[in-house]
Amino acid sequence: MDIHLIESWFKTIVELCIMLIECAGIFIIVYSMVRSFISFLQKKEDMRIQLAHDIMLGLQFKIGGEVLRSVIVSGWTELGTLAAIILLRAMLTFLLHWEIDVEEKRQRQQQKEKRQREQQDSAKALTLEEAKVLLQKEQ
Repeated sequence: MDIHLIESWFKTIVELCIMLIECAGIFIIVYSMVRSFISFLQKKEDMRIQLAHDIMLGLQFKIGGEVLRSVIVSGWTELGTLAAIILLRAMLTFLLHWEIDVEEKRQRQQQKEKRQREQQDSAKALTLEEAKVLLQKEQ
């Protein structure tokens, strides 16, 4: 067998894999956007965190496609371009992790404040009940 034929088949297989992996990443991102839009309309609290997780997953597929593409690059300029793309996508993933952390802290703080208000309200209700009992005893 000719080495050029083997190289051509290898390149074709790798390009097909790249296309499938990147399509999976695109599908995940589009699906998560639609699902998050529906969650937004339903006013769900965890919509932002779930969207960020899903986008990160889609970006990981896209990064995987770029890493696989590095197998078939033929020049330093293409390799530099791929490295820049991978770096940008990795930075986006890092920023999404940061966004998730901030959003989770905000939601925990809101839940804590809500529990404190509920405890205060129940304490006030007890105080009113105690006052009623005292009034009844006096009468």
